[in-house]
Amino acid sequence: MHGFYKDPRISARLQVGPLGPHLASYAKHLKDQRYGRAAALERIRLIADFSGWCDQHGVRAREVSAQHTEQFLHDRMELGYRRRGFETSALAHLLVQLGQRAITVESPAPPVLTPAARLQAEFDRYLQQQRGLMPSTRRGYLWFVSRFLTERFGTDAVKLSALTADNVTTFVRQQAARFQPATSQAMTTALRVFFRFARQRGDLTADLAAAVPSVAHWSLAAIPQALTSEQVARVLASCDTQTAIGRRDLAILLLLARYGLRGGEVAALTLDDIDWAAGRLTIRGKGRRLSQLPLLNDVGTALATYLQQDRPTGTTCRHIFMRMPAPAGAFKAQGAVGDVVRRALKRAGIAAVHKGSHVLRHSVATQMLRRGASLAEIGELLRHRNPRTTTIYAKVDLTALRTVAAAWPGGAQ
Repeated sequence: MHGFYKDPRISARLQVGPLGPHLASYAKHLKDQRYGRAAALERIRLIADFSGWCDQHGVRAREVSAQHTEQFLHDRMELGYRRRGFETSALAHLLVQLGQRAITVESPAPPVLTPAARLQAEFDRYLQQQRGLMPSTRRGYLWFVSRFLTERFGTDAVKLSALTADNVTTFVRQQAARFQPATSQAMTTALRVFFRFARQRGDLTADLAAAVPSVAHWSLAAIPQALTSEQVARVLASCDTQTAIGRRDLAILLLLARYGLRGGEVAALTLDDIDWAAGRLTIRGKGRRLSQLPLLNDVGTALATYLQQDRPTGTTCRHIFMRMPAPAGAFKAQGAVGDVVRRALKRAGIAAVHKGSHVLRHSVATQMLRRGASLAEIGELLRHRNPRTTTIYAKVDLTALRTVAAAWPGGAQ
């Protein structure tokens, strides 16, 4: 089956039971998802065993459901088999494959959502469709809103009209005591947006968004943590370009180190965002804003090498960067890009204070400033909507700051 078994007799013995005719397509799915031979064989044998179980219990292919897969795994454990982590996902993929082959598969009953969960689902659609927020931002908003709704209503009906300003302020003060200032500020932002959404729906008459207290957090107080040019070079050089993962990671790191992209913007890149003929790269930024940047030579070379040699084939996914090893699939969020940066920093032996993708964004801005670029030029490259956001980088230009610093009374300058 697709190169996994050299002896056709073994393949024939496995393709028995009601799922036997579908085992070859499942094996092809594993190959397309870039599973290694050992991992693929484990999954094929599992599906063959499940097919035999279905045959013993009189379950036809079109009747297979998630309840059957769970019962099969339970029965295996009763026989002394150790349950392994991949088994649940492997059988779930089988159900998907059966559905794609136009076999009627019984779906489990949808989960019963609590009133709070239904409201959060509507809020998520609002954030996506009306606000154009990235998935990672939406998840952050929903996490805070979920905590608030769970504390106030539990699993009971959600009666937002019964909320008071005191309920809101009490919750914020309690939670803020547990969080860092930046997290607390994100919480208050999420709650304000949620209350405006609820008022727009007619669930609220009072303006509870105005009742959300502010959290003291000086947005320009911290100094951006950046890498030196030499450290950035070491990070890029840490990628092993003799491997597929190394070539993919180099393309990701170059996008971060040359353009100062956000991690989510790199994860969101699709094949349609590269105009090879015009030498342009389209970036999908915050608020669904589109920006076009020139495709730099080293970035274009790294992207072309990865796309031609390493990006998984046989997939309809249009995202540029995909997981390796199997199962193949697009990066789901900026966290995956941050993981690439963290691994590269560790390989390069750099003990940075901040290890996510933003450290390279700060490094781009800092290096531009030291080469004489204006704050306006830096803000344009980083695509800051508010010019004040860029002013934080003025604090890293120590030479310029010394010229305006007043002498300390009675002491050294």
